[in-house]
Amino acid sequence: MEKLKKRWGIESNWAIVAILIVFAINGSFAAWVAKPVCNFFGLTLETINPWLYWPLRILIIFPIYQLTLPIVGWVFGQFKFFWAFEKKFLSRLGFGFLFKEES
Repeated sequence: MEKLKKRWGIESNWAIVAILIVFAINGSFAAWVAKPVCNFFGLTLETINPWLYWPLRILIIFPIYQLTLPIVGWVFGQFKFFWAFEKKFLSRLGFGFLFKEES
């Protein structure tokens, strides 16, 4: 736990537990939300090949996960951590321009 606290810049054990809970809940939530989104676009196992369905579903889950992570983090009092996490993660993917402040 001490390694995570140091790496993430966190001081309490509760914050680590809350962060891990947020990651778990948000992953399940994003997968749950992706099902009706896939259905809306007509992407079901009955309409397309499973080899195409699952990669498409994962591609749909990814942005849902990224959008909901700070929200779920806020519910657990960890918005600041997850907002910084999102900015760092998206910057690594080449979307850092979204967070640049104008001078």
